Amino acid sequence: MQNHLSFIPLGGIGDVTKNMYLYEYNNQILIVDCGLGFADETMLGVDLLLPDISYLLKSQKQIVGMALTHGHEDHIGALPFLLESLLPAGRQVPSFPIVGTPFTAALANEKLKEFRVNRKVETVRFDKPDIQFGAFNLTFVRVTHSVPDSSNIFIRTPMGNFYHASDFKFDNTPFDGKTTDIAKIESLGKVGVICLMSDCLGVEKHGFSKSEITILENFEKELQNCKGKFIVTTYSSNISRLNQVIKASERVGRKVCFIGRSLTKTREVAEKLGYMKLKQGMEVELNQVKNYKDSDLTLLVAGSQGQEESAMARIANGEHREIKLRKDDVIIFSADPIPGNEVSIYSMIDSIAKSGARVLYSAVSRDFHVSGHAFRSDLKKMADLIKPKWITPIGGNFRHMALYGVMAQDLGYNKKDVFLIENGQEIVFTKDSARPGKVISLKKVYVDDISGEELESFVLRDRQKLSNSGIVIILAEIDSENGSLVNKPDIIIRGFTEYNISRLRIKLFEELKKVFGSKKGKVTNWIYVRKQVGETAERLIFKTAKRRPLVLPVVIEV
Repeated sequence: MQNHLSFIPLGGIGDVTKNMYLYEYNNQILIVDCGLGFADETMLGVDLLLPDISYLLKSQKQIVGMALTHGHEDHIGALPFLLESLLPAGRQVPSFPIVGTPFTAALANEKLKEFRVNRKVETVRFDKPDIQFGAFNLTFVRVTHSVPDSSNIFIRTPMGNFYHASDFKFDNTPFDGKTTDIAKIESLGKVGVICLMSDCLGVEKHGFSKSEITILENFEKELQNCKGKFIVTTYSSNISRLNQVIKASERVGRKVCFIGRSLTKTREVAEKLGYMKLKQGMEVELNQVKNYKDSDLTLLVAGSQGQEESAMARIANGEHREIKLRKDDVIIFSADPIPGNEVSIYSMIDSIAKSGARVLYSAVSRDFHVSGHAFRSDLKKMADLIKPKWITPIGGNFRHMALYGVMAQDLGYNKKDVFLIENGQEIVFTKDSARPGKVISLKKVYVDDISGEELESFVLRDRQKLSNSGIVIILAEIDSENGSLVNKPDIIIRGFTEYNISRLRIKLFEELKKVFGSKKGKVTNWIYVRKQVGETAERLIFKTAKRRPLVLPVVIEV
């Protein structure tokens, strides 16, 4: 029998999204969360990123259960793609139970139903007894975040207790009145905790994260001054934010309309659970909007992250059938950009600004959004309540993890007591020690051709490019030590033949030498390098061949 417990992140460390964590004891594995990530503009034809579960598929150990901390896509979104892969041989359904709090379970089950996955997430309530999964005993702890029923999980094991503090903050006045259960956290800390796995995304910001309740009056004030349509776009899962807009609209006598597939689905789940209530006659269906004056309408619209085919993008680009922007309208982005989405979001904001409408977003006003994540004082408070022997920051980029480590030293922890790890890095715990273990090699797992309002456009766009102008693959060797180009690039052209490949290769070599000719130092951002190669090739091909093929830059590190 083993005399240790292993913690292994398959996602969620260093890249924020794709949250998936393994706790292993003997031949048993507990999984916490099963999230997805979103592709950036360099990942052509790709919609989603998934955790690499190869380790789980090869392991002879038994998955005894999966626990979901909250209902955000980066924590539950990979369920329909990965569950069937985890089927035991000869079985039609996974043998392990999956649990989540009421809103989390409801969102996850809607997703599984949509993808026709014959599996159900069971509901666990905060006031019910603990859940036993093999050697693991789980206590769900209510915390405030930007989605209802968010939880931390206290995990009892034969090696000691662990506190999994996924996304949270300490909000003393949340709009729904359901505060973080500080008394429960403190009591669990007194039991003794070997390691705290803590959210660290907000560590750069000092003080406590602001309360959700602070923005209700701001919405109402802006509504009173708005002479046209009042349009708010936010995360579909942010029920408290949506409820505040609804409340403010009710106070000023406006009707409310929900627009966008993801938003209407989440609204249905919230209404079923009693988390959202609209007075009779207050809601207007989309096809009835034309029957009301603009000054009587509040529109809640999906697409706050600039998704190309979202309802907000179609409105911004003047392509929505029922909704057209006018100069008296007010559009509020009640969400911060997720890192990587800035370009698409600001492009959409530019389009809105051209209409003459008033547009408010986080860079010009902080009155309409508060973070769902713990700031530095929240993080210190959690560590002080739990008082763990060791700490592992999770759910952030490495700069957040490193800064959390500095903060932990200010709290009295030694540098060696804080584990700054990467996905695939095991930490081995005994009752008296903790150390890095094996490193599991993880590959990137891409998903394309996903149907859905906000994501399917990537594949369609690339197919259109392929059919119209062909494809050009550029293979360029870049010296990783100094960033310079090595040799002439290799070029593969498919879809058009009227161009001299040898000539293009020579010209491209000349252009790339201008970009990578001088030594710039060790390469740290390969995505940027690949983008430079692609953009240089696209400009040259259009200039010389008057074509816009799909250009796939392949950068080889030498």
